[in-house]
Amino acid sequence: MIGGEQLRTCLAEAWGLTEAAVAAHHGGMNSATWFVTAGDERWVAKAVVPAARRSFRGGLTVAGHVDAAGIPAGAPVPTRHGDAVTDLDGVPLALLRWVDGAALSGRTPDDQRLIGRTLGRVHEVLRHVSVGDTDRFHWLEVQAAHLGVRPWVRSAVATAVAAYEALGPSTLSWGLLHTDPAPEAFRLDPRTGACGLIDWSVAINGPLLYDLASAVMYVGGPQQADCLVEAYLAGGSVSRAEVEHGLPTLLRLRWAVQADYFARRLTIGDLTGIASNEENEKGLADARRWLGVLSRQH
Repeated sequence: MIGGEQLRTCLAEAWGLTEAAVAAHHGGMNSATWFVTAGDERWVAKAVVPAARRSFRGGLTVAGHVDAAGIPAGAPVPTRHGDAVTDLDGVPLALLRWVDGAALSGRTPDDQRLIGRTLGRVHEVLRHVSVGDTDRFHWLEVQAAHLGVRPWVRSAVATAVAAYEALGPSTLSWGLLHTDPAPEAFRLDPRTGACGLIDWSVAINGPLLYDLASAVMYVGGPQQADCLVEAYLAGGSVSRAEVEHGLPTLLRLRWAVQADYFARRLTIGDLTGIASNEENEKGLADARRWLGVLSRQH
C-alpha cells in the first residue's frame, strides 16, 4: 500500500506539486485512488497493479482523446518528463485531471438520457481514433481455472460466449470502448451542464454494443433502459436494427464478464474496494440470476 508521505514525495518529484494535500479515496475495485489538492486546484492520483501497466497507459491515452474533444474524461497530467505514468516503488501511478460535477445515479429518466447521449458522443469522438497496442476483445477464457469456483459458472460463461460468436461479431460496429460505463462514471457539472465520463482503464477495440450493454446492465436491464437506449441511438454510432439484433446477446456476454470477474475475485480472495467477501458472492449471484433470465429469452 502506498503511504501518504510516499505519494506526496512522488507528486513533488514527478509533477512539481510541492505543497499538495493528499486524501485517500480508494472507491474502486480495481485500483487505488487519492484526492490531491494544491491551492484551488484538484486532481486524482490513481495507481494500478504492475501487471496492468500497459492497459492503464492505453486507457489514459484514450481518455486524452476524449478530453481533447471537449468531453471531460479525467485525462492524465504529463509528468515533468512528459510521461503519462510514473513508477512509485514499481507501482504505476498517474495524476488525472479533476472532472467537476456529481456522479449520476442512473435511476431517473433524465440520468438515463444523459448517460445514453454522453456514451453516444464518446463513441462518435473515438470513431476515427486509433491507439497502438490495444487489448483484444473479448478476454473470456472458458477453460480458465477460476470458472470452476461454482458448478454453474463455466457452462453459463461458455454458453454466452458461444451466443456472441454465433451473432457474427465482424458484422457489428466496432471502435474503442470504455468497457465499464457505470452511472457513477458519468459526472454532471450543474454549473455548465457538461457531462464527463471518467475511469478509463484500458484501450480496447470491440463492438460498441458492449458499452451500451454495460450501461443497460447497470440501470436494471432492458425493461428499465428505454430512455438510455433511445438517447444513445440519437447519436448515430449504431443503427436501431443493430441494437435490436445484437443488444440481447451482448448483454448476456456482459453478464458473463461479471460472472468471470467475481469468480476470479472469489478464487483469489480479492477484497479490493469492498468490506467483505459477501460483496463478491452477491456479484456472482446477480450474474447467475441475469444469465438465467437472458438464456430463457433466447
